[in-house]
Amino acid sequence: MTKQIAMTLLPLLLLLLFTSITEMVEGTKKTYGVYDSNNSAKLFVFGDSYVDTGNFLDSPSYRPPYGMTYPGKPAGRFSDGRVLSDYIASFLKIKTPTPYSLKNPSNLQYGINFAHGGVGIFETLTKGPNMTVQIDSLENLIKQNVYTKQDLESSVALVAVSGNDYTTFIEKNKIITVSIKSFTKTLIKQLTINVERIHNLGVNKVAIGLLEPIGCLPQITVVTFHLTCVSPLNLVARYHNEVLLQTVKQLNQQVGKSVFVTLDLYNAFLSTIEMMQENQDENLKLLNPLLKPCCNGDGFKNSCGVVDDKGKKKYSLCDKPEASFFWDYVHPSQNGWNSVYQQLQSSLGQLIEKN
Repeated sequence: MTKQIAMTLLPLLLLLLFTSITEMVEGTKKTYGVYDSNNSAKLFVFGDSYVDTGNFLDSPSYRPPYGMTYPGKPAGRFSDGRVLSDYIASFLKIKTPTPYSLKNPSNLQYGINFAHGGVGIFETLTKGPNMTVQIDSLENLIKQNVYTKQDLESSVALVAVSGNDYTTFIEKNKIITVSIKSFTKTLIKQLTINVERIHNLGVNKVAIGLLEPIGCLPQITVVTFHLTCVSPLNLVARYHNEVLLQTVKQLNQQVGKSVFVTLDLYNAFLSTIEMMQENQDENLKLLNPLLKPCCNGDGFKNSCGVVDDKGKKKYSLCDKPEASFFWDYVHPSQNGWNSVYQQLQSSLGQLIEKN
């Protein structure tokens, strides 16, 4: 290709890139915020930072640049904008339920979000209410007659948890060993107890997120210079999901109806990354590298949102947050979550099916 032809094609390529990014942003808008004022459904959310919308008060999620895309300022989401629980609420045609830490008698009509960043099924490296404690909180609200039997019967529970349990296990053991399979079985045994308990409280639909491909998270892909996922860790996630899928099948057989539904975050992440990679290649790699965080801490000791004593930012932002998949070292951006949500659409209908 001659230089003259290349210069002629460059404006066209830039136009196509701009159009692609605009479509991503507009797509996010179109798939969010269609509410049904007559809808009595409620959403109860349990888990970690992938679904937390404001419970971890003393965390980076309440500092800039978190929330810069939505709602335009830090508001407790571990992203630049909306997270998975926002999109599930949107699918149910209700507004995002209030974080438990911010509840009051006037904002409980859409359910409650009990999820807390950094926590897990068991105790993790972050202090906060694990899943058992989160369910305790729902049970207390039921005892206080905040939610009735009818409220619960028409509600949906969303469970997204486990990643921090594996982080804690690996940190404590310093290496992935064969014992991690034993840990997986112990983990899912407790998860089973937890989701059965949610159902026994009166919730007739419980959506359980499969474990994401943890080997693709930027905190892990730093060892590959954010070029490829780390396969051994993805194998851990795949084994976790195999055991979980079999367990959910058995649970539904025991209750005689499809109470428990799985959301395939694993393949939704991988499919989205692959799709965005193709778009990236077509656009001459002008987009932010997919396995690299948009909000990147300076050096090993700093992370997104960190500032020094003088208020100087110790992080940097990519040029196009709206075209990134990962926001920080662990969490997808709003664009990333929107893309994952699109991948999950075909399975979400199960949440509104009558048993």
